[in-house]
Amino acid sequence: MVPEDLRYHNEHEWVRVEGQRATLGISDFAQEALGDVVFVDLPKVETEVSVNQEIGEVESTKATSSLYSPVSGTIVEVNAALQDHPEYLNHDPYGKGWIVVVELADPADVDALMTSSQYEEFLSSQR
Repeated sequence: MVPEDLRYHNEHEWVRVEGQRATLGISDFAQEALGDVVFVDLPKVETEVSVNQEIGEVESTKATSSLYSPVSGTIVEVNAALQDHPEYLNHDPYGKGWIVVVELADPADVDALMTSSQYEEFLSSQR
């Protein structure tokens, strides 16, 4: 399932825009590929990020994978609950498993991301 109200990055992160802020997370495809998530390395609040910049890591029973920011801006919030409950990324990647909130430097960054239908086509080419 690919929620239609989100935008997607080719590294399998999703973006939900609300005003000048964007909430970021990993897609269901990404969490499934990772397997059971056991640790999330989160960036610090007030970190400046740019498009495609590595902002953290997700460790699972299978592998460690980098997290990338699909947008530019300043991290204004991190999901501290993931420190104690990294499994939220597996059980609820589009809800409780959100990773960070970014104050957008350029809202046009979002326009460059894939829509849900484009992401579904992209996933078809990945399988």
